[in-house]
Amino acid sequence: MDSADIGRKVVLLEIDADQAGQRVDNFLAARLKGVPRSRIYRLLRKGEVRVNKKRIKPEYKLAAADVVRIPPVTLKEQAPQAAVSQSMGRLLENSILLELPGLLVVNKPAGLAVHGGSGVNLGLIESLRQLRPNDRYLELVHRLDRDTSGCILIARKRSMLRYLQEELRQRRNIQKFYQALVIGQWSKRKQYVDAPLLRIEVAGGNRIVKVSPEGKASRTEFKVLRRFDGFSLIQAKPVTGRTHQIRVHAQSQGHALLGDEKYGDDELNLQMRKQGFKRLFLHAAALQFTLPDEEQPRLVEAPLWPDLAEPLAKLQEIPL
Repeated sequence: MDSADIGRKVVLLEIDADQAGQRVDNFLAARLKGVPRSRIYRLLRKGEVRVNKKRIKPEYKLAAADVVRIPPVTLKEQAPQAAVSQSMGRLLENSILLELPGLLVVNKPAGLAVHGGSGVNLGLIESLRQLRPNDRYLELVHRLDRDTSGCILIARKRSMLRYLQEELRQRRNIQKFYQALVIGQWSKRKQYVDAPLLRIEVAGGNRIVKVSPEGKASRTEFKVLRRFDGFSLIQAKPVTGRTHQIRVHAQSQGHALLGDEKYGDDELNLQMRKQGFKRLFLHAAALQFTLPDEEQPRLVEAPLWPDLAEPLAKLQEIPL
């Protein structure tokens, strides 16, 4: 059945082995885009959604060969999704670092949100779905901030999504390595920061993060890669995964990231823009992970984008 028919008329979908095991409410939410959860629960409660011709509860876990009946669902008129431009399409296809049957690793460009919403019509995942219509399943394994570039995992199978997200939750067999250009000379002796982080919602729906004893335990490991006149290029390895963790941990040591408009030095950021540093210097440079059918870990590296690499090459380097 064409996915475009879902929500327009009665559709019967047979569950395959990769879709088995998920709750029916989550299965419906992924296919009825834009339909509120409350509406999905009402469809289930009224018996309009059925599995094998029987009523089911939202927590019912689908099994292989189950047949799900999805009724037509009238949605409010929504603006059509923007089409991926040819230039963005070429950029993303050229940014694929690794392609496996169950997985993509992409070097995400800065400025592109990982998904649409909050005024963003088209994010990375929506763009990839347009570019790869034959991929039945594409889902984000984790996220990167819009202003951060670099490695991001995209699952092509639900079983791979479950596996990788569980690895991330257990902090097991997946390691993320970032590169950041920080202000000042980072001490070689400062190899990690253990500082609890508290997220605070502020006016306008924005959020800031600060070091606070009331926050969640957070740890980042640091290593100096190169030194420049007035700056250090560091590797940051987050052990926990808190919002803005690298940026706030670095700032807490007196070394804010260059180009950071939220936690950085506004005057220096403005000055360095004239030298080509036009955005946050934070890049997810590598991912190391072990796949379920492999014994040895894979290391996938993402080169710095030119908007970071080119101005960096013009700085005066000093010995480590």
